[in-house]
Amino acid sequence: MKTAINAIEWLVEAMGGLARLVVLALVLLVATDVILRYLFSIGPVAMQELEWHLISPIALIGLSYTMKHRADVRVDFLYERFNWRLKAFVDLVAALLTLSVAVIITYLSLAYVQQSFRMGEGSPDPGGLPMRYLLKAFIPLGFGLLSLQGLAESLRSLLVLCGKLPPDTSNETTDQTSTAEEVA
Repeated sequence: MKTAINAIEWLVEAMGGLARLVVLALVLLVATDVILRYLFSIGPVAMQELEWHLISPIALIGLSYTMKHRADVRVDFLYERFNWRLKAFVDLVAALLTLSVAVIITYLSLAYVQQSFRMGEGSPDPGGLPMRYLLKAFIPLGFGLLSLQGLAESLRSLLVLCGKLPPDTSNETTDQTSTAEEVA
């Protein structure tokens, strides 16, 4: 199981690196668009569409990357007070719920992408981007990646609960250290 977790998280990390590159591309594209628009009075439709197209891979790939790095939204003021066993159980339930929702969205979005591909869907705007199905393909890709990360989180929580992995007690140690420093 540890090998599967490491393989999934390697993939999520690699895709997160791709998302970071897309952020850089978006920043450069917006800067170019602003320069063209305000200095040369040129505003290509395709460039403007590409800007909002690039937000999709950033958000959809970023979901799993955020989950891997535990930067997702959680009610920390309660979670911090839990012991390691309850934390692992909460993490397991959250990961299983994430996994189930992500699998459902992945499955349902495949038909949506296929329909767009069969239609040869493109931008309705003159000068817009063709092949809109490429943009829509990030929906099953992003949620498929989130499914994998949910699976990795589920497996990790199970290993912690079974005693095969040590619990993450970094917050507990930090809290005890800071409390000891405050008393001294």
